[in-house]
Amino acid sequence: MTTQTAMRKTTGSDERSEARRAAVKKYYIYVVLLLIVAIFSLVKIGEVGLFGRGAFLSPDSVINMLRISVPILTVSGAFTLLMISGYIDLSVGSAMSLSAVVFSWMILNGFPFLLAFVLTLVAGIGMGLLNGFNVMKLRITPVIATLVTLNLFKGIALLIVPDGTSAIKSTAAQKMPALINTYARQDVLLGLPLAFFVSLAVILALVIVQRKMVLGKYAAAIGGNRTAAELSGISPVKYVWVLYVIVGFFAAAAGVARASYMSLGDPLSGEGMETACIIAVLLGGTAFSGGEGSVAKTMIGAIIITCVTTGLMTVIPAYWQTLAMGSVLLVAVVINQLISQEKVKA
Repeated sequence: MTTQTAMRKTTGSDERSEARRAAVKKYYIYVVLLLIVAIFSLVKIGEVGLFGRGAFLSPDSVINMLRISVPILTVSGAFTLLMISGYIDLSVGSAMSLSAVVFSWMILNGFPFLLAFVLTLVAGIGMGLLNGFNVMKLRITPVIATLVTLNLFKGIALLIVPDGTSAIKSTAAQKMPALINTYARQDVLLGLPLAFFVSLAVILALVIVQRKMVLGKYAAAIGGNRTAAELSGISPVKYVWVLYVIVGFFAAAAGVARASYMSLGDPLSGEGMETACIIAVLLGGTAFSGGEGSVAKTMIGAIIITCVTTGLMTVIPAYWQTLAMGSVLLVAVVINQLISQEKVKA
């Protein structure tokens, strides 16, 4: 009887411990978000508030942050599905920059807005196809393959920009049409542009894809155990290639949003987006090795990134912001590693 009682106590203790680990894994990202918001709302450096123009959660500040968050919200959901499958795309920032340049060039040269938008999305699909071909057909390691296209897309964007200028933008000789602002600056509802509501629709669609559709389930299967997935009749080449195309498509959409918001096509406008996506994905609990993750939680991670970058840019120089983002990445990696270790123990 004593042995049985001890066994029951041990089992009960293990169950409680497992329940606590599950709760931490499920809710920690919301705690991180609340801490970030509290810090930027309450803390001051000297006489300067961390959000110097007003309260961090004032309506104007929230609307501004939501506008700024559109590119990362647009692309990080697709990035999550790709990482769940065990692959990565380091060229997403350069794809976004090239798309912004291509879209701005077309608008500046008289293309109708809708046609320019569609052609830019087609260009994004082409970039995704190229990445998928390099990784899945040529079997180049994803990091190397997408590092190559990172520089390729960046180089093409720089070539499109006229000599002596830094971006595709208005000049004395040629004015940028106001319609470039239609997508990401023109208010539609609650002071927010169409681009923001499109990003919400993208998030909802990708959550459904992950939870309910074959592509999401197969991505997790491929990332969890590629050999087992192949033996089950799943084609990693086919589905991962599709995921690269989806990432390219939404990187192009994010590039259009950035160009529309800035009223120009900057060949460096997407710089750092790959890092921001990785941080958001890791904060959201997606395993770096693939197999599991959450598009919905990645969106919380993206909001955290936006809060940090927006809050810091008001009081510290750019190089300190880079250090801060590196620190956030380190925290994201550590949290992700701890979660992975707990999963192995379980």
